[in-house]
Amino acid sequence: MSPVADGERAGRFDPHRRWPRVARGAGTATTVLAGALVLVALLLPNRLERIGVVAFLRIPAEGVLLAGLLLVLPPRPRRVAAVLSGVFLGLLTVLKFVDMGFYQVLARPFDLVLDWILLDDATEFLRESFGRTGQVLAVSGVLVLFVALLVLTTLAMVRLTHLIARHRAVACRTTLVLGTAWITCVTLGVQVTGVPVATRGNAEFLGNRVEQVRAGLRDGRIFERQAAVDAFADTPPDRLLTGLRGKDVLLTFIESYGRTAIDDPAMAPQTDAVLREGTASLKAAGFASRSGWLTSPVTGAGSWLAHSTFLSGLWIKNQQRYRTLTTSDRMTLTNYFRRTGAWRTVGIVPGVRRAWPEGRYFGLQHIYDSGHLGYHGPYFSWTPVPDQFSLEAFERLEHGRKDRDPIMAEIILASSHNPWAPVARMVDWGDLGDGSVFHGIKKQGKDPKEVWKDSGSVRTEYRKAIEYSLRSVIEWLERYGDKDTVLVLLGDHQPVPTVTAGSTSRDVPVTIVAEDPKVLDRVAHWGWTDGLEPAPDAPRWGMDRFRDRFMRAYGPAA
Repeated sequence: MSPVADGERAGRFDPHRRWPRVARGAGTATTVLAGALVLVALLLPNRLERIGVVAFLRIPAEGVLLAGLLLVLPPRPRRVAAVLSGVFLGLLTVLKFVDMGFYQVLARPFDLVLDWILLDDATEFLRESFGRTGQVLAVSGVLVLFVALLVLTTLAMVRLTHLIARHRAVACRTTLVLGTAWITCVTLGVQVTGVPVATRGNAEFLGNRVEQVRAGLRDGRIFERQAAVDAFADTPPDRLLTGLRGKDVLLTFIESYGRTAIDDPAMAPQTDAVLREGTASLKAAGFASRSGWLTSPVTGAGSWLAHSTFLSGLWIKNQQRYRTLTTSDRMTLTNYFRRTGAWRTVGIVPGVRRAWPEGRYFGLQHIYDSGHLGYHGPYFSWTPVPDQFSLEAFERLEHGRKDRDPIMAEIILASSHNPWAPVARMVDWGDLGDGSVFHGIKKQGKDPKEVWKDSGSVRTEYRKAIEYSLRSVIEWLERYGDKDTVLVLLGDHQPVPTVTAGSTSRDVPVTIVAEDPKVLDRVAHWGWTDGLEPAPDAPRWGMDRFRDRFMRAYGPAA
């Protein structure tokens, strides 16, 4: 067959020859989409609430400079620069999306040095909340989107670079006009609805990340110096916590029990009613209580960082500090109880489902995780064991035993853990059995996927979960507490921003409950509010200050 015939046959299958108008239209549309993708990537904010039409009606300095660079480079370096800038732009966009997720859960951006371990925790949370299938689908979807974004931004940059090379004169004029407009807008401070038209947001974004990395590297050295200072390190054991000798001391955390549950107008009436009724019923049973506020180092998640801050007297705000702490010889509040030899130290940790070697660091002689509480009921999304059952198990396994030593227990209640659906409800204590009774309760509960379609539903279910946790503790104390029971009850952190609805507070309630009036007399000078609910203006301390104040209050000098 002749070359001419071959060319004619190839032409029949060349869309540019058969449908030239359609091909030109498709090429133009592809170029427009490529430009739109690059522009969106350059102007995309890293917080959901900042996304709006105005955010994309700006002139990015980085885009103007990149266009200028591509114009002056020779052909081969220009192609390399196009590919590299496309990959970089894709990675930058991925980081912004990750930031969006972190702001929605933790009210802060992703830390490039310290937060990688949290990604593993996030996948585990998906598995516990939505099952193995949901976890696999979610992770697979994220990986596909990650690769697709890198490929698309790279292809978009390559296409735009070819366009610049073909229309060099027009590209030069356009870049000059945009550069002049950017300088003019910066000089005059031009804004649209309060948003500057000229932006160098990506440069600032990356500058902040570089400083974040430097701060993370410096923080390790700073923390080591702080951890070396301990006012009680040289105190003899017989002079530690003398004001609590003979008492059962229960350090009890309620997951996500933050100030929002008490202050938010949509939740306050119901939560306040539970706290008022609890104060009255405990008073009738002979107990008194006083409450204040602690400021947590975290919000939205990171319970273990709050727990270790409370117990160590150090500000544990990231995973690096947590690892440093748990591999050090820093004494925690629980360690000091154990050092005295006057208490058996135990941990009730229903949220732990796998090996937890750090438990030994905290000085706990025996740890009851979710597999050792005797529970044979269902999970409630992430929560392996309902709070009421966890407390009943503590009574059965430790507190209710005859001829025992005083107990210091760290109890971490988990029923108020995100996603707050389905929520357990109180049953008669005598009907708890092995927990099988909760199968029917779970079936009556709500599907978390449905709840999370509406922020109002999320907030309602969060409130119900907090009410359940509070009732579990109050009823347990009424049922099993006595003159030697001292309860320290607190939240670990505020819930996610979906629930806090714009509140930036990191405060959590803290309460001490005791029947023996001498126990509360020792903290009368703290100025805390009588009852289970702290007043809005009650004293507020950093959570890291509690350990030392508590030990001084209950030491021999008090």
